[in-house]
Amino acid sequence: MFNDNLVFAYTHSEINAHFNKDSRDFIVREVPLYEFSGSGEHLIIHLQKKSLSTNEILKIISSTLGISIKEIGYAGLKDKQGLTSQYISINKKYSQNLHKIEDQNIKILDTFLHNNKIKLGHLKGNKFFIRLKKVSKVDALKLEQALLNIATNGFLNYFGYQRFGKFGDNYIQGEQILKKEKKLKDKKLSNFLISAYQSKLFNDYASLRMKLSHLANSFNANELAQIYKISQDEAKKITSQKTLFKLISGEIMCHYPHGKLFAFEDGDFERFANKEISPTGLLPGKTMTNTGYAKNLEDEIYHQSYDLCKDLNGDRRYLWSFLEEHKCFYDEQNAHFCVEFTLQKGSYATVVLSELLHRWIDID
Repeated sequence: MFNDNLVFAYTHSEINAHFNKDSRDFIVREVPLYEFSGSGEHLIIHLQKKSLSTNEILKIISSTLGISIKEIGYAGLKDKQGLTSQYISINKKYSQNLHKIEDQNIKILDTFLHNNKIKLGHLKGNKFFIRLKKVSKVDALKLEQALLNIATNGFLNYFGYQRFGKFGDNYIQGEQILKKEKKLKDKKLSNFLISAYQSKLFNDYASLRMKLSHLANSFNANELAQIYKISQDEAKKITSQKTLFKLISGEIMCHYPHGKLFAFEDGDFERFANKEISPTGLLPGKTMTNTGYAKNLEDEIYHQSYDLCKDLNGDRRYLWSFLEEHKCFYDEQNAHFCVEFTLQKGSYATVVLSELLHRWIDID
């Protein structure tokens, strides 16, 4: 499974709550990257959907309007479960046929004109509403404290179950494709499975780094140096940090919530604590690599992948991310605990929820 052996960032015990990923209890609202101009050749459609994936929405719009899916712009993929809203774009010449979209699970909320097509990645993030049920008053207090901890300190930016498939084994097929043990005619599916393999390695590395951070919070510099066979100087730099997640020498940082990659320097500890920058993990391929101790740790996880992924573009992704606009409410009469927060693009609400409840959420 995708979460085998992954560690949590926080150490509180499991909290009892019931979660259904349906349209009443799980709501996602896409936050666009920019304001729409109000003029131009492209029609931006703000739509709401339930029980449909983004790919299914694209097929419905394509079929109804008689256009190619390639002519439809979208910023990101949304889950089939829950109630979700997102922005898509089409050429405005097709707008006269919008009324033909009559699927009961699709609702057009608004339309705007804009001067360019929406492209993948053109979103700032997503706003989430999650309702947990069967929550006792005691567990509600635990959830409130856990949410405050995550909002204050951040969370480990794992890839969620969506990347790994129903049985959590997409990455195995991706590795088989890279090893040329398996070949698929569907190039898009093949690339997705390969990305699952890269994502599994990222998660394993993130977990390894969290284990180091936990030990650094429990042991002194001398003990940590012995456990990891590192220099006293490196161990002191790690254990002296006040943040939950520890930075190490040689790793690649990135400005948060977006910006350029750069090499870590000792003066970056405070900037990380202030949520201005964040460390990154590797999606193996042709990309910027770590040095020093960070490279040694990466090599433990990625060493077999370097040759397999040498022809892939590769990328780096935040290891540690942060919540925005968080709030919660407890309805004691109905035993409901409701939580809202905003995540940057590429982060998973189910990962945050798993951290809150201290058990992995992997609902299909």
